[in-house]
Amino acid sequence: MTMRRAIMSGSAFEEQIGYARAVVDGSIGAVPAEAECTFADVVRVRCLLPDRDDFEPCGPVLRRRFGDVRPAAAMPVCGLADPRMKIEIDVDARKGSDGRD
Repeated sequence: MTMRRAIMSGSAFEEQIGYARAVVDGSIGAVPAEAECTFADVVRVRCLLPDRDDFEPCGPVLRRRFGDVRPAAAMPVCGLADPRMKIEIDVDARKGSDGRD
């Protein structure tokens, strides 16, 4: 039986729109710490940027976190729900993807 668990951040958007910040479904999670994963378990990262000029500054930050992991990645430029938002990051992680049990 697959265990599904929602991870909530307390954001008003979660309640208003009806979504969870992350979902752990079996061994797949999207918020590494709460899903008991590490950055090494990340298999895909998507960074949504509201401004193309934000692309260059993101590179070094992502490399520090994922340089040795090398997950699949995308960084589209798009409008975000709130103009105060500078980036939206979405990751998929698979527990044990780094060879751990």
